[in-house]
Amino acid sequence: MAAAQGRLSDGAGGMDEAKGTEKDPGHGGAPPPPFRAAVDSLRGARLRPRVEVDPVPAPKRLAPHAYALEAAVVDGEEDLADGRLVLLYDPAGHDGWRGTFRLVTLVRAELEPEMAADPLLPEVCWSWLTGALSARGLTYGEPSGTVTRASSHYFGGLAERPAASQIEIRASWTPREGPAGVPDAGAHLVAWCDLLAQVAGLPPAAPGDASVVTLPQRRGPQPR
Repeated sequence: MAAAQGRLSDGAGGMDEAKGTEKDPGHGGAPPPPFRAAVDSLRGARLRPRVEVDPVPAPKRLAPHAYALEAAVVDGEEDLADGRLVLLYDPAGHDGWRGTFRLVTLVRAELEPEMAADPLLPEVCWSWLTGALSARGLTYGEPSGTVTRASSHYFGGLAERPAASQIEIRASWTPREGPAGVPDAGAHLVAWCDLLAQVAGLPPAAPGDASVVTLPQRRGPQPR
């Protein structure tokens, strides 16, 4: 198993507003001990092979303190799926979160057009997220999110390109806080990487992890 390290992927949706440096991907001034402990847990997570992770500047407007990671499932020089995970912390708590921590994510991958047309696709993809958390024995609350599928068709000078479809999962949930009010953020990162791998079409990390519905093999690797 590789430590959380790797390369930076491209931006991802509404979580791109981050400002800062790679040396200081968090923000919010001197980090409180619970937030610092949660970030240390993320940095110490041991991840499955073929998942490359990098810290990136965190969004500033979502919480007083935030830490962000971007990841990709890679096959040689090509990406199978990519995404972003942001850890938010508000010491005062948040009514919508029902806690002081929140995890926010975006995951995306290319699909075969016929797979994207499957009417059960949104429910299946959402089950991948909840199943990944459950398979790791994690407790969480207030989950919410969207599953979006989009198709692109090419015309004129691009008419030779085949139609392309993409699945995108945007979600957030409140991790259960343990001793000293700190969640096991590293375990949530491992579960999130399981989701990323599932979206990429990889087999489960272990036989006991196959707890959700699977879809047929997707489109081949996508260029970086």
